[in-house]
Amino acid sequence: MHVTDTDAQGPRVDDDIAAQYADTTGRAVLETVRNYGVTAVFGIPGTHNLELYRPLADLGIRAVTNRHEQGSGYGADGWAQQTGLPGVVITTSGPGLQNAMSAIGTAFCESRPLLVISPGVALGAEFRDVGTLHETKDATAMVGAIAEWSRRVTSGADAVDAVHDAFALFRTGRPRPVHIEIPLDVLESAADVPAAARAARPEPAPARGDAAAVRAAAALLAGAERPVIVAGGGATRAGRAVTALAERLGAPVLTTLNGKATVDEHHPLSLGSNLRLEAARAVAEDADVLLVLGSKLGEAELWAPALAARGAVVRVDISVAQLHKNLDAAVGIVGDCGAVVEDLLAALPATGRPSRDLESERAAIAAETRTILPETVALAETIAAALPRDAIVAGDSSQIVYMALANVLRQSRPHSLLYTPTYATLGYGLPAAIGARVAQPAGAGRHVVAVVGDGALMFCVNELATAVEQRLDLTVVCVDNGGYAEIKQNEVDRGIRPIGVDLVQPDWVALANAFGATGRRAETPDEIEPALVAAIAAGGVQLVHLPQTIGAQSAAPATPRGES
Repeated sequence: MHVTDTDAQGPRVDDDIAAQYADTTGRAVLETVRNYGVTAVFGIPGTHNLELYRPLADLGIRAVTNRHEQGSGYGADGWAQQTGLPGVVITTSGPGLQNAMSAIGTAFCESRPLLVISPGVALGAEFRDVGTLHETKDATAMVGAIAEWSRRVTSGADAVDAVHDAFALFRTGRPRPVHIEIPLDVLESAADVPAAARAARPEPAPARGDAAAVRAAAALLAGAERPVIVAGGGATRAGRAVTALAERLGAPVLTTLNGKATVDEHHPLSLGSNLRLEAARAVAEDADVLLVLGSKLGEAELWAPALAARGAVVRVDISVAQLHKNLDAAVGIVGDCGAVVEDLLAALPATGRPSRDLESERAAIAAETRTILPETVALAETIAAALPRDAIVAGDSSQIVYMALANVLRQSRPHSLLYTPTYATLGYGLPAAIGARVAQPAGAGRHVVAVVGDGALMFCVNELATAVEQRLDLTVVCVDNGGYAEIKQNEVDRGIRPIGVDLVQPDWVALANAFGATGRRAETPDEIEPALVAAIAAGGVQLVHLPQTIGAQSAAPATPRGES
């Protein structure tokens, strides 16, 4: 950047130089992204991506500067889950793009919409290996190995077309990450892309599925005595229709963690996101007709090799590849879950059947939950009791989350638990919470709370600086078990003397304060709820440190706020 002078606001930009870059390919790409409704991007400015940053303020796009590009990817994911739009990440070439690879892998594994835009070596400079800055052997192939697709464009028009193709995938297919690499000379050149070509393309009508298959599925469901619905991540936008179908059939609803709260978990037909528990799986396996909506029924979501359904299976998915994955379907329907469920409702008798009494099933699930890690579950119940009922909770691959909080926390809306049950990465929770908070209206919106273990937080503790810089209201709950407690137990179970798992801990309160946040500590169970309530009410970036041993002191399970 050429500077001609300085003033009280910092360096003054040379307007003549700025005019040379008034309408580059970088602007055309970001203008197209903005026309689809995206209002925030996550990333770190670098030497090669400046023409992707130049137009952001003019386009009304908020730039969130993370402290590591992995955090950018997870922040974009949290933002996407709240807005229904794809998260957008801007990286620089080489190491910046490589730093985002874990987030790209996560988005692929969890079926999340993520658009990553990066610069690349100039046209004609591919594979030269001459030592240019950030030179990478084949960035497009690198990302393509884990993304849905990765494309190196050759012109401004090609770049804009790639953006349209990405949004077409996000709208009509299984949402997964895509990457657009723009050669540096193309990125910085005049766009030569007309305004009309940058406009968002109309959204197509949702795919409704084969009519004969819908009739066959409806016939099975109408004749079922013990139907059960399993909803996955692909069903979250169909919550009202799925609830209506459950009520029509009198059928209990189980969800995967990615499908959590597709049906309000306070609804009498909801058995929660508990498919990882044997008692919950038994409900699905005993169904005479099992309706699976938008889920691959993967081992990581089940904590079992497969779901052994005894009755007929009906599966609905946007991807034909999913219809028989991990569980064969008697009837498979390719289509949008919301549209297909609406058609099922239309094909079923208008009068519903009485709902099943699920108290014994619910009690069995709760009892099994408390046998896993009793102290951790007790702590999770105490944390859940302190949270506002509508809170968005970001979790990490920490025992407090996957062993307890994901099961005991009852939520009313989908995408209220931000988590990665399949990729199970560390370092996701805090940046995802930042993205979710950025998606809320300034000074308003839903409360966002990250609940993470100490090991997970050390993967991304630098993002506390991002949250402070962005002036967010965000509470981080750090459950400290002194390192990698589960891996320590795994080692013991295999006859290995614990090694590499007992970790030095910082003074978490002092560390939070050093970042400009506010640190708090609870030492007894009685202090947990007041500390969390005070932190959330105070606003700003708050960190509440909870030693794991506090769980052993917990009394009887608390009642979540707003529930009886």
